[in-house]
Amino acid sequence: MKHEEANKEIGGRGAEGQRSRGAEKQRGKRVGGNSKIKNVQSPVPNPQPLVASPRSPVPNLDDWLEIGKIVSPQGLSGELRVYPVSDFPERFEVPGKRWVLRLDGTEPQPIELLTGRYISNKNLYVIKLAGVENCDQAEALRGCKLMVPASDRPQLSEDEYHVLDLIGLEVFMQASGELVGTVVDIIPAGNDLLEVKLHESFATDKKQKTVLIPFVEAIAPVVDLKSNRIEITPPPGLLEINN
Repeated sequence: MKHEEANKEIGGRGAEGQRSRGAEKQRGKRVGGNSKIKNVQSPVPNPQPLVASPRSPVPNLDDWLEIGKIVSPQGLSGELRVYPVSDFPERFEVPGKRWVLRLDGTEPQPIELLTGRYISNKNLYVIKLAGVENCDQAEALRGCKLMVPASDRPQLSEDEYHVLDLIGLEVFMQASGELVGTVVDIIPAGNDLLEVKLHESFATDKKQKTVLIPFVEAIAPVVDLKSNRIEITPPPGLLEINN
C-alpha cells in the first residue's frame, strides 16, 4: 500500500502506523498514497536557515500533506533524520522543493531538498536541506514536519487508491446489498486492512464497534469511488473474528 498521511485528524493513522519501504510491493489490491512527484521543482532562491518564531495560532493544514517528521540531526554537517509517513521514496530522495512546518508555525515554509538516502535498518531517511549547514541549525528543526501541497497527487495504477479516497466509503455485502458500515481507517499489514465502523443495523453484538476486512480483490472485488461504495464477499466468520 502506498501511503501518505494528510492532516492527521482526517488522514487516519499517524507515524506509528507507517509501513516499511517495501510496502510498495504489496500484492492484490493496493492503496495508493498522495503522491509521487512528477517533476523536480526549481530551487528556492537564496534559501535561508529556518529559525524559531514567536508562538502562533494552530495552523490550517487542509491544503497540505505531511510526508515526514524531522526527529534529530545526523552528524555535524547539518544533515537531518526524518521519520517518513509516506511510502514514496521520491519524497526524500529526489532533489527539489519541499516545505517545513515549524512547531510554532502557521504556514509551511519552502525549502530546497538537496539530497536524501534511506537507512533500512532504522526505517529513516537522512536528508540535506539548503541553508542547514551545521548541527545547531539542524537541531533547531527537531520535531518539525516535512510537507507537500495536497494537490500534488499522481495518476495511480489500476487497483491503487489514495488513502483519503477510501476513508468514508460505505461497505456493502455484495450478495445481499446489506450495509455493513463505513471505512474509518486503513491499517498497514501483510495485506492492508480496512477498518470499518459497523452500521447499527448490521452489528449483532452491540459492543463490537468496528471490524477489520482484508483489502484484497477476493474479498473486496468492487471499489466504486463515484458511488462511494465498496462491495465485499467475506468468507464465513470473517466479520465476527474481532468479537
